[in-house]
Amino acid sequence: MFAAAGNEIEAAEMVNNLGVIHRMQGEWDEAIAALEEARAAFVRLGDRDREAQTLGNLGGLHASKGERDKAKECLRQAADIFAELGDDQRQGETLLALGVQMWKTDDRSAGLTTYEAGLQTLRKPTAGQKTLRGLLGLRTRLLGRRRKSD
Repeated sequence: MFAAAGNEIEAAEMVNNLGVIHRMQGEWDEAIAALEEARAAFVRLGDRDREAQTLGNLGGLHASKGERDKAKECLRQAADIFAELGDDQRQGETLLALGVQMWKTDDRSAGLTTYEAGLQTLRKPTAGQKTLRGLLGLRTRLLGRRRKSD
């Protein structure tokens, strides 16, 4: 409907939204198909912001399905695009999600590093994220002092 009227962005956005609805209903295959279709449209149209959002949605979907490697790849791509766009908040949020997926695939060191990078990148951290950021800073200061005295 929208594509015929020349509103390809709106049509792709609707397909993306359908993918999210399919995911919420547990219709994994339909969700992946819709999100991949929307992503392809955003790539074709040069809409990097919506491409990154759709990659984030795909990452969450693959994570829900237990497909951790696919989830990590989608989230990594989304974080890179958000960084290119200068969107620190969404880059940080995506890095947090990527860090969790890395942790769950037993890549604990890289997961922690990625999660910490996400916390530092956030422009508007929640109260809990601010607390965690402070605790990690304290850990760094304490470990740094211990190393100097060794």
